[in-house]
Amino acid sequence: MLILKRRIRIPEDIKKAQKKIVHISDTPESIYGFLEKLFREIQPNIVIHTGDLVDNIKLERKPWLREEYRGKLVVLKQVLSRTERLYLIPGNEDDKEIIREVFQNSAIIVEPGTILEIWGKRIGVGHEPEDVTNINADFLLYGHDPKKTFGLNGILSINVITYPDWRVFRIPYPPGTNFDRGYRMLRGL
Repeated sequence: MLILKRRIRIPEDIKKAQKKIVHISDTPESIYGFLEKLFREIQPNIVIHTGDLVDNIKLERKPWLREEYRGKLVVLKQVLSRTERLYLIPGNEDDKEIIREVFQNSAIIVEPGTILEIWGKRIGVGHEPEDVTNINADFLLYGHDPKKTFGLNGILSINVITYPDWRVFRIPYPPGTNFDRGYRMLRGL
């Protein structure tokens, strides 16, 4: 597996922000190094992962990969735990019990459809778009479906929300992320 090294361009407004929330979703293990580098640059206060933590291991269809999944979660924990607060919303490809065992007290595991109160704002979180469709909140965070574009879809980009101005910045995932997620590539005619 070839992982391209590239410079991460972080807007100065993110770096200057008093506090930062980073929203990610559907992360294959191939981007864990990229996320670690990104988090060092951004220094988020809060990370919200909206599910499918090891998206290249599809537990829903391949439950016999549970031990491999557990091992990859240990690596991901090292990346995600360098923040003040970490929220995890389990996705359809996740195992809640293994997540609890691996992350223990270093993460808050949240059910899809929950509203988080963060710095005076209401943030609706879910894995699938349907988890947040009918939620009344300032921000709606989800993943799972690359075709949905309302709110903040963590598959389409890494979303950084800055405080106190509440601006949203979208940072692209590295090239090849969708391939590693198992998405079929569109072919030209």
